[in-house]
Parts: sequence; C-alpha cells; structure tokens
Amino acid sequence: MVSEYLKQNTADYHDAAEKLFNSEKIFNKTFTLEDYKKIIHTNYLMLLHSEDQIFSRLSGTYAEKLQLDDRKKLALIEKDLESLSLKSQSVSHDLEFNNVHEALGAMYVIEGSTLGGNVIAKQLSKTEGFDGVTFNFFGCYQENTGPMWKNFKEVLDTEVTEENYNEVLSGARKLYMFLLNVN
Repeated sequence: MVSEYLKQNTADYHDAAEKLFNSEKIFNKTFTLEDYKKIIHTNYLMLLHSEDQIFSRLSGTYAEKLQLDDRKKLALIEKDLESLSLKSQSVSHDLEFNNVHEALGAMYVIEGSTLGGNVIAKQLSKTEGFDGVTFNFFGCYQENTGPMWKNFKEVLDTEVTEENYNEVLSGARKLYMFLLNVN
C-alpha cells in the first residue's frame, strides 16, 4: 500500500519537521506563541505555494473521491495569520508537481499535517498563553479529522499502483523539502 510506503520513506522528513517546529515543547507545555507563529507561517507558505497546483492536478479524477472542496486550507490559515498579526505574502519560490501522482504525494504531507495539527490544537488549547487563539488551520476538520484522513488513505491506496509509488514519493519529498527550507 502506497500510504505505508510513504510513511516509511518520509519518516526522516517528518522527524526533521517536528524538530524544526519544536514539537516536543507542545506536549511539555513550553510551546510559546512565537513557536506557534513560526509553525503557522511556515505552513502558510507551504499552502500558498502548493495548494492551487495540487488541487488543479487532482481536480479531474480525484475531485469527488477526495472531497477536494472540503480539503482547501489556504483561506483558513490566512485567518490564522490575520489573528496572529502576521503578514500574507505572494508566491516567491518555484515548487512544481509534474503529474497527478506527485500531487497526491504532496497532498499526503498536507493531510498528514492536518492530522497532527488536530492533536496540536487540542494540546495548545490547554496550554497557558493560547486562550484567545483560534485554530482555523489545525482544527479545520474538527471531529471529522479521522474520517477525512481515512478517506484520503483509502483513495491513495486503491488508486495508486505500485509502478507509481516513486512518483507519489517524489511529490511528498518535494513538499517536505520546501517546508523544511522555506522561511
């Protein structure tokens, strides 16, 4: 299954992202509002540079299967930017997904961040200093986070054949590298 293949082959990137964002501080309640601003800003840049391209690549075959209209997050994270008094930006980096399989791989990274973000939102809502914070991006699916992730994995695993695993992985790696290197 391609979802397991991706999980195994992107584990180092995932760990690097957790380190970059000081994720361990979330669970020991030392995560600060500045840490949160960094994670929101970086995820915003990731979505700004990838969401439209991913969705346009997937809009034909996968629009209905993946419920694409319900998965758009750029407008939500822009609300978080505004509430945190952070500035929005324009696209400034080249990031390109060459085909539908790379787009699915990139979406795997975004949907995975949403799954983790739900946990982050719950934890931070119980952390001092986060009383007035609205978690538009990290709480985007609310109680539907599990079912949305499950749906995404099912579509990925049923639609992607083994000969396309490397292309899907390529898209995931591209987005992780962008996330880890953009400021």
